[in-house]
Amino acid sequence: MRIESIKVYQVHLPVKGGAYRMASDTVQDLDSTLVEVTTEDGLSGWGETCPVGPVYQPQHALGARAAIAEIAPGLVGEDTTSMRRLAKRMDERLNGHNYAKAALDIALLDLAGQRLGVPVSTLLGGALTDRVPSYYSTIVGAPDETARIAVDKVKAGYPRLQIKIGGRDLEQDVATVHKVWEAVGFTARIAVDANRGLTAAAALHIDRLCQTIPFVFEQPCNTMEEVASLKGRVTHPVYLDESAEDLNAVLRAVSSGIADGFGLKVTRLGGLTNMVTVRDLCAIRSLPHSCDDAWGGDVIAAACVHLAATVEPRRFEGAWIAQEYIEGHIDPVNPVIIENGHIRVPQMPGLGVKPERSRLKGPVAAFGG
Repeated sequence: MRIESIKVYQVHLPVKGGAYRMASDTVQDLDSTLVEVTTEDGLSGWGETCPVGPVYQPQHALGARAAIAEIAPGLVGEDTTSMRRLAKRMDERLNGHNYAKAALDIALLDLAGQRLGVPVSTLLGGALTDRVPSYYSTIVGAPDETARIAVDKVKAGYPRLQIKIGGRDLEQDVATVHKVWEAVGFTARIAVDANRGLTAAAALHIDRLCQTIPFVFEQPCNTMEEVASLKGRVTHPVYLDESAEDLNAVLRAVSSGIADGFGLKVTRLGGLTNMVTVRDLCAIRSLPHSCDDAWGGDVIAAACVHLAATVEPRRFEGAWIAQEYIEGHIDPVNPVIIENGHIRVPQMPGLGVKPERSRLKGPVAAFGG
């Protein structure tokens, strides 16, 4: 069945409860882009991409919509039966811009699942579970308040906590890690995430001053080279997040032994199709990883959860979705929600979510019929 039209919608997602603070930026309102791909028989598939502002990564909302505008006209009229051909067509229309291509990739998989009558997880190799663990990510906050939140989230059922640090005095970061550990101990796994916000020297100091606390150090420094310089000098496992920017970067990190694991983002890597390649590469080397995205609503959340369900549990670090930080759902009938720190895998064909049209304005762009 051929693509008849592609429509683009803009959705604003205000941050609930105040600003979300990371080492590199503070955001209060997120700009998400939804893509609807419709075929000749009227079937629609949905995708989403939602960068966390223009500073966190070299991706931004206006860039996503501009990139989709370059790609979409070349997809109208194409047959949807070959994902590889469609991916090739996208690359022929625009070099790079994986985060924009990801929204289209997700929408096309949603279409394929609906047409075949199977969940997207089946197209990705098959689910190993019907319920995946999530994790809670704190903001960069005061040590005592972060510890209080950590206790609350462990009580809420989260098996893993991601503690944000960076962009402030080193003593505050060290105190935060100690306070959280004193508060929750072994009741939750801990990742300490600097979002590229530390120098190599600062990362070494934190590692030494928190040496007895078991945690994973996530993307402590800005570049892969800086992170590589820590190898053999820190006692904590080091995961890559922002540096895992494409398939080649992941392959380099795995082959050179830079990463002990990954915080993976679906849209950064170009969508679910590319994420399957990374999942399998990590499986070969027994590298743990998460299945996340930067931000977004029910559509990208469903995509993350479908992929997460296909990862072997012993290597899975959790699926982060933005539900805790946004109000409401764009699909109020079948929302993707966290219950007791876990997320049920949608069982309906495709992604299992459909944006309610009354909640959408626009479209802001349309291509084809």
